Amino acid sequence: MHALDKWIKENALSRKIFANKLKISVASLSRYLAGNRIPKQSIMEKIVFHTDGKVNPSNFYIIKNNNTVSFNKYKNDHLLGIENLKEDEISSLLNRADEIIKENRLEPSSNQKYRGKTLVNLFFEDSTRTKTSFELAAKRLGIDVINMQIETSSIRKGESLLDTAMTLNAMQPDILVIRHSLSGTPHLLANKVNCAVINAGDGQHEHPTQALLDALAIRRRKNRLEGLKIAICGDIAHSRVARSNIKLLITMGATVNLIAPSTLMAEGLSDYGANIYNNFKEGLSNVDIVMILRLQRERMQGSYIPSAKEYFKFYGLDREKLNFAKNDALVMHPGPINRGVEIDSELADDINRTLILEQVELGVAIRMSVIEHLLYNLELKK
Repeated sequence: MHALDKWIKENALSRKIFANKLKISVASLSRYLAGNRIPKQSIMEKIVFHTDGKVNPSNFYIIKNNNTVSFNKYKNDHLLGIENLKEDEISSLLNRADEIIKENRLEPSSNQKYRGKTLVNLFFEDSTRTKTSFELAAKRLGIDVINMQIETSSIRKGESLLDTAMTLNAMQPDILVIRHSLSGTPHLLANKVNCAVINAGDGQHEHPTQALLDALAIRRRKNRLEGLKIAICGDIAHSRVARSNIKLLITMGATVNLIAPSTLMAEGLSDYGANIYNNFKEGLSNVDIVMILRLQRERMQGSYIPSAKEYFKFYGLDREKLNFAKNDALVMHPGPINRGVEIDSELADDINRTLILEQVELGVAIRMSVIEHLLYNLELKK
């Protein structure tokens, strides 16, 4: 029996009464106790307060022994995409992230094992979630982080990307995280530098860590990936998130439906095994997960939709359209959200039906896992 359940029983309470004390739903409390959701620090502090410290992080979480952690399934020097990854490599990244979550739910501590290592964030496109997530992940591992300020760097003075890469390489960083508007840029740099390169998004090609954290969120709530039916809806044509998710989910045994108007549907994705739909109702039929994508207006040249209002009418997700899916279907969105365009605002805020906040929260864990795997492989080469 979970320590908190035991305390509740001993004090003649119920989960409902205790959930009211925490000002959360019974469903949320149950997910915390089952290990399927991560309590925020404020919630954990309330648990400690209301139980007079008898339930605390030391007995609330079951921590796995670090000695059982294995990185031997991931052999790559870089993480440039999902396309060439095998099922056991993906599982290795997800499994380590699960362990990290259990170790760091309340009070993440800096791991001095990686002290002296350096990670460079090189972002040529705007980013809040991904950049911050990589920085936080590295710092929790005790790694020094350098955030390159592109707007004040020598690139603005005319220096080429390769010259910048070679300059950074001379400083001997251990990991280079890059986001760039041109597809293939991380692959080019990986051939020029001695450190590990992580693709944080390249053009309309891939965004591997986003797909990994999405898979982690799904697996933690559904306990599996294999056999699930997942719909990816929206601007497929311009989305690197869609491409990485399609490849990962199909590799892991899921069925993927792609739903978009013909103007926003990319060609060739059925070659990966995805099902193509232009009709929202047909595409959502009997699915377990509905993944909504943002309209990427910054990558659009020309008119792809009549209007935002018209787009929402046929392809925006609301509760009425969600009824086409399974009764317990969950909603995802990689963010940032355009409320009232691709998803109804009220639905987006429903924590019982969406994984949106969990996606953000799990991003740190999955990136810690990726960094650990790459550093492990770097050490083996020395």
